[in-house]
Amino acid sequence: MEEKRNSFSNSIGFVLAAAGSAVGLGNIWRFPYLAAKDGGGLFLIVYIVLALTFGYTLLVTEVSIGRKTKQSSLTAYGRLNKKWGWIGAVSSAVPFLILPYYCIIGGWVLKYCVTFLTGQGLAAAEDGYFTTFITHPYESIVYDLIFLGLTCFVIYRGVNQGIEKLSRILMPALLVLVIGIAVFSLTLKGGDAHAGRTGMDGFLVYVVPSVDGMGVRDILVVVMDAMGQLFYSISVAMGIMVTYGSYFKDSENLMRSVNQIEIFDTVVAFLAGVMIIPAVYVYMGKEGMTAGPGLMFVAIPKIFAQMGWFGRIIGIIFFVMVFFAALTSSISVLEAVVSGMIDKTGMSRQKATLTEGGIALVLGIIICLGYNLLYFEVKLPNGVAAQILDIVDYVSNNIFMPVVAISTCILIGWIVKPNTVIDEATKNGERFGRKALYVVMLRFVAPVLLFVLFLGSLGIL
Repeated sequence: MEEKRNSFSNSIGFVLAAAGSAVGLGNIWRFPYLAAKDGGGLFLIVYIVLALTFGYTLLVTEVSIGRKTKQSSLTAYGRLNKKWGWIGAVSSAVPFLILPYYCIIGGWVLKYCVTFLTGQGLAAAEDGYFTTFITHPYESIVYDLIFLGLTCFVIYRGVNQGIEKLSRILMPALLVLVIGIAVFSLTLKGGDAHAGRTGMDGFLVYVVPSVDGMGVRDILVVVMDAMGQLFYSISVAMGIMVTYGSYFKDSENLMRSVNQIEIFDTVVAFLAGVMIIPAVYVYMGKEGMTAGPGLMFVAIPKIFAQMGWFGRIIGIIFFVMVFFAALTSSISVLEAVVSGMIDKTGMSRQKATLTEGGIALVLGIIICLGYNLLYFEVKLPNGVAAQILDIVDYVSNNIFMPVVAISTCILIGWIVKPNTVIDEATKNGERFGRKALYVVMLRFVAPVLLFVLFLGSLGIL
């Protein structure tokens, strides 16, 4: 299989594809509401520090593992050390679990695209619109099917003609749309009905650190939130970066590409906050910034409705942009599973794509029905009231991902040693600029932080 293995045509193709994976709903949807919740600028500072240390460590490690072994996550860890091959199985279970519900959420985004494109933006702003949609017996299943079908189509076409080709189109377009909406958000003025608030006022709320009333425990929560966000943002501990690393050519500069992914992802996450938080502040004040996960599907349409006819145009642009972000990420999630099936069983890409697509559709239907025919509610160890989607998300993100990340740190830091990654990352004479920091983070700091995050997700802390 190694002789037939595809690769990205160059480092630009790799960076755009990897950035497409990293820049997804985690940036556009999750980052802004966490920043609003966790003291604005304080969250930003903590996130950037962690991205340059913790995130960088995991990212360069996974990409290097992939390129060194030329294997997807499922089989790569076993190539490094047979006794630790189980990490590959756990890491592959993460995208397997994520894909069905990620495509469901992608279907939600597609629904809102259609809603605004057909001039129904005011309806989307009404109370109960989102709840009515997701609790409908089959409507969300139809949108899930369409989104999953698009994802499978790209993966079916392969690395170059599918993933790389689409990423080269969508990622520049996504960046232009994000910048455009962010600039527009800063120019908003609320008028007397909104206490004269402006977009720049909201921007200051976003970027100026606020520690009023915060104790040590609150700051620890900010650190844990920022670290949890990094998992979503840079697509680590879910097999994706190992898989994409396996398609990265030996002759290309790995360190430079990792730095570019890091910068691209952080910039888009920051701009997502600039897009959303000033607009929410202008029209809904600080109270509107407590909307949490419902920010994108409940609060944002209400804001567009208050903008009049122009809100319809901005709404179309916004949800098309979010759709691009969701699609590039879902593609990487499916590729991590498909690549593992190819490496492990030797089946063709087409057969692997159709097989996994069929499984994801069945699981997706069950999860969609969890909001209506199969509805039930349980309380998770972290205190969250959950339906089927939340349970699958909790298992994949709060249990499996920390286990994969901690185990990877132990394997590379203590078993096969950091030079395994360092030598791979500098095989063409590149400079490993944060080498000492990398070793300390990999061996000591990252495992401890990850273990604390894991205990928090289990409700122990």
